[in-house]
Amino acid sequence: MIPLRDFWRRHKRKILITAGVLGSGYFLYRQYDAYSRRLHDIQRELANEREADELIKAQIQAHFENIQRIADTTTLPHAIRHLHSRIEEDLDLSHLTERLMMGKGQPNTLTLAEKLDLWENLKILSFTKMVISLWAITVLSLYIRVQVNILGRHMYIDTARGFGSSHLLEEADLIDRDDQQKFLAISDFLSNYGLNALIPKMQVAVAEVLKRKQLRDVFNTTILRETTMQIIKIFMSTGSPHHWLDYLMPEDNQSNIKAVLSTDEDAADPNFNKFDQLMMETRAVLLSAEFGNVVERSLEAGADGLMEEMEASLAGGSSRTSGIPLARLVPRVAQMGPLLLEDPIKSRFIQMIRGIPEAEIFFTLLYANMPAS
Repeated sequence: MIPLRDFWRRHKRKILITAGVLGSGYFLYRQYDAYSRRLHDIQRELANEREADELIKAQIQAHFENIQRIADTTTLPHAIRHLHSRIEEDLDLSHLTERLMMGKGQPNTLTLAEKLDLWENLKILSFTKMVISLWAITVLSLYIRVQVNILGRHMYIDTARGFGSSHLLEEADLIDRDDQQKFLAISDFLSNYGLNALIPKMQVAVAEVLKRKQLRDVFNTTILRETTMQIIKIFMSTGSPHHWLDYLMPEDNQSNIKAVLSTDEDAADPNFNKFDQLMMETRAVLLSAEFGNVVERSLEAGADGLMEEMEASLAGGSSRTSGIPLARLVPRVAQMGPLLLEDPIKSRFIQMIRGIPEAEIFFTLLYANMPAS
């Protein structure tokens, strides 16, 4: 025992220092080990979150692309076929061409004044048919894409809610199938109701632009494009700033929707439903300046494509420079309407509109930023 006490007395300080160093080292090691484990857990959580985010982004992108395909292969073809039939029925030119052909075969059946009157009517109606077809195919295709993107966004949110992927979606109301069908059926409003008011308005704009254009005047595709865009500009600028919206969808009879949305849930109008909200959101998008810019750019692109078709149909390829008399151009103008309203799946005009960068950006942002109600 004495040697042990002597050893302790002689080396006590060293032993205590060594023990302190070892204890501190062990403590630091435990702290470092705990920190490393925590850091690893955090990194794993971040990696899982990144993986989940990437999966969600991929799902949203796939859903977005699917929505665009639905618009172009299902909703739009149905609406265009209906629109084509109505335009052909309401702007039938056969009665004018038949009378002119009869007068040509039997010179004494029509007076000179009657022939001139028939030609003037044929000129006005041919341009009306072409410009209405251009305007309608452009605006209707954009409108339907707005519809399906709004509906698609809501349906994606409903699906996410069904899988319980986000507590933020607990307040969302599922869209009833009847509301979906009722909402998409509005794409036929232009054909069923809007054309009745659209045709006379467009005809007035055509008459205003063509009143100084004589049948003997020489037209090339440059002049024809300027004339077409001038007609559209006059039509779009006549009346209230967004009067053309009334040709696409019913008038806004839900003037109290915003007030309803801003009230407490208990005080909400029981008649307000998901369909009303979809319609309100659609109208808000169509009234936006961004959508107006997309419409303007799309109409210009459609006119460019139309002129390419017109130039290709004119013999000699001289339409851009020397041109032809307006009287010879009128029958070709009349033929452009059905060309514009051909099968949307194969239509180069629809593809041109889809490929406009401004339109692609607009619909991507529309789908991504739609409020989750």
